[in-house]
Amino acid sequence: MMTIVTETSARGRMRLAKEAGRGVGLLDDATKARALYAIADAIDAATDEIVAANAEDLDRGVRNGLAEGLRDRLRLDAPRVAALASAVRDVAALPDPVGRVLETRTIGGGIELTKVSVPFGVIGAIYEARPNVTVDIAALALRSGNAVVLRGGTAAEATNAALVAAMRGALDEVGIDPEAIQTIDAFGREGARELMTARGLIDLLVPRGSAQLIETVVTESTVPVIETGAGVVHIVIDASARSDWAREIVVNAKAQRPSVCNAVETVLVHRDALGLVPDLLDALEDAGVTVHGDEAIRALSPRVVAATDEDWATEHLSLDLSMRVVDDLDAALAHIRTYSTHHTESIITEDVANAERFLAEVDSAAVLHNASTRFTDGGEFGFGAEVGISTQKLHARGPMGLPELTSIKWIGRGAGHVRS
Repeated sequence: MMTIVTETSARGRMRLAKEAGRGVGLLDDATKARALYAIADAIDAATDEIVAANAEDLDRGVRNGLAEGLRDRLRLDAPRVAALASAVRDVAALPDPVGRVLETRTIGGGIELTKVSVPFGVIGAIYEARPNVTVDIAALALRSGNAVVLRGGTAAEATNAALVAAMRGALDEVGIDPEAIQTIDAFGREGARELMTARGLIDLLVPRGSAQLIETVVTESTVPVIETGAGVVHIVIDASARSDWAREIVVNAKAQRPSVCNAVETVLVHRDALGLVPDLLDALEDAGVTVHGDEAIRALSPRVVAATDEDWATEHLSLDLSMRVVDDLDAALAHIRTYSTHHTESIITEDVANAERFLAEVDSAAVLHNASTRFTDGGEFGFGAEVGISTQKLHARGPMGLPELTSIKWIGRGAGHVRS
């Protein structure tokens, strides 16, 4: 039977995770994969309970005025639950990231030195209204030999509890300590503060959510943090852009799922490509998008609302899109340098020189040519799932999968060697 958590403090649960993590770090590839397949089956089996818990969270969110974009991220129906289980199976099928030999060399007259990948130990996560993160991070942590401590926020508390119960039950069924998956949602904001300062218990902390949440975690944590920044994402429509590609890429990048961080927020149109804009505006209107435009864009349609200076720095996370005209590629690059959060930028162009310059000069985690920004995603990159999209430059950048949840260890094998 599954161990019942009796710990009444956030620190106590972190200690349980630390203890369980030692065992998880020693599991072999087949055992970790088997555990994840069991978790996927348990999530499928608990679909009705998970959807019912999610409905409770959504109802409370409506009463509390939770923004529509956050309610979309929070929402789980049966197909979305099935997608969560499928993502876990994808992670289970990936190669084991632990124990990879990264480098070998001989030192000291015969000591065989090997650099290998090892688990971090315990991964912490702080996030908002994103029950998919509960499953994705737990699956990636376990597959990479780590325990996990989750703080998912009050907006998704019932949903997260149902998901964690299913996953812990699955671990128990396959003989793995279920304390390797912990939630500290019950401890509220104080639990989050405990998590941010649990140096020695938490080895790595990943925040996912609003810019305010991420800034708080980055500035207040004593635990090492991987910063997953906000997504003020840009698409540049260059002078040589194809009309059909501009229309299809921008509409996909904005309207397919506007509440996620890889959705486009600002479109920069080369002045020589203005002729493409009326058709694009019609397509965006058909998709329910409100365009916030500068004077040149507003002159093309009475439906465009006036953009403000704040719009260029805004991650709308809704069916709102900022659009302005630029005189040339230099102006587009300058705008991106000023307002980008270094997440994802894309250029639509048939000019190879402009494309290569854009790819080389734009300093973001993902830079694309003739493709929707929605491709910046761990699943689309073949990682099965993602911990988050890192917008920093230390250790990990871009979608974080299994390799990014490992550290390194140097192993030396000698035969009585001493240093002269």
